[in-house]
Amino acid sequence: MTDNKAQMLRSLAIDRSGTTEKPSQSSGSNSGSEAVFKSRSMWGTAVLLGIAVVGAALWYFVPRPPEQGQQQAETAHAKSAPAPAPPVSAEPRRAGLVASGYVVARRKATVAAEIMGKIVETAVEEGMVVESGQVIARLDSVLAAKDLALARSRAESSDAAVAAIEADLREAERVFNRVHDLAQRNVSSQADLTKAEARVAVLRAQLRQAEAQLATARLDAQRAAAVLDKHEIRAPFTGVVIERSAQPGEMISPMSAGGFTRTGICTIVDMDSIEVEVDVNEAFIGRVQSGTNVGAVLDAYPDWTIPGAVIAIVPTANREKATVRVRIGLQQKDPRILPDMAAKVTFTADDRPAEARPNYRSSASN
Repeated sequence: MTDNKAQMLRSLAIDRSGTTEKPSQSSGSNSGSEAVFKSRSMWGTAVLLGIAVVGAALWYFVPRPPEQGQQQAETAHAKSAPAPAPPVSAEPRRAGLVASGYVVARRKATVAAEIMGKIVETAVEEGMVVESGQVIARLDSVLAAKDLALARSRAESSDAAVAAIEADLREAERVFNRVHDLAQRNVSSQADLTKAEARVAVLRAQLRQAEAQLATARLDAQRAAAVLDKHEIRAPFTGVVIERSAQPGEMISPMSAGGFTRTGICTIVDMDSIEVEVDVNEAFIGRVQSGTNVGAVLDAYPDWTIPGAVIAIVPTANREKATVRVRIGLQQKDPRILPDMAAKVTFTADDRPAEARPNYRSSASN
């Protein structure tokens, strides 16, 4: 039994000499059992190798669930990654045109006197609302009042002269009629008749002259009254006083005379004529049309968008800036909108017909 085990162990050894030792004749019946054992061992080894190969393939190719740390890292990376951009439409959106400009008033006037004189009273202050025709200042009118009184006196004198000549003419006409009757009866001479006729003609001429002088005197009186009225300076339209440039005691003149002579009393603005003027690059002026809707934003109130529309495109370009001036009418009239404020205007596309668009043209825009 011990010999059989030794032989079996020797049969499992690998022959490295390349030759197979033949079993001796003395082994007898044990050679067959050794061959069977060898074949079984080889098949077992092959099966084990196949199982190992299949397991390795399954381990390599079959996906494995991620570990907890790796799963957390992938989740954090997904959160930090930017969101995918929205799909771009086939038709590109047209960006709005933006232009800069200023708030302006279509009716703005620096009120001055038509004559030269000294200011004795000013009746306005900055921020005051004045009505059309309201007196805003007065000039020294002593001499003008005396000139008016003198002109009226001359007119009265001329009127009296006309009345006197008319009385003489009526008397001369009666004398002429009497002399004419006497001459018809040969009681009066022809010389008396001619003298009476000449007297009537002279008085009639004197009457026409006196009437012309009376008309001239009355015109002088009217002119003196108009000059006197010009010593009261009145507001040309209803508006707000934004500046007072003259004080009582100063000299004022319709034109600059040098020295300390003023040329204006105050500046009045009609707030109902407020609008916005912007400069649009001439390369984009084709996108602007009359009636185009806009949104105006004042630099003083960046969160307030004022709706409006294009009133007109001024038909001229600025050669230096390569821009075209566009007038914008505002829908809202608000006391916060002041002249010379900076504004930005965004033009929006409006597919409505021109007659269906709102008209924001101010009443004083023309």
